[in-house]
Amino acid sequence: MKVTLRNPDREVDVPGGRAIREVLDELGVSADTVLVIRDGELVTRHDHVAESDQLEVRPVISGGGP
Repeated sequence: MKVTLRNPDREVDVPGGRAIREVLDELGVSADTVLVIRDGELVTRHDHVAESDQLEVRPVISGGGP
């Protein structure tokens, strides 16, 4: 399965057939700090991914007003 990580941009291949939280753990990414997108839809750490899926992992960025 292909995973695209943002900031810094990189692509990695990891095994599918498991929960997204397991993929994030393998990549050393905290599930509380990222958004995971599959086929243009936001997914949760509890969703499962297949070997054929492609994920994009984006850091959560928050901003504030004055």
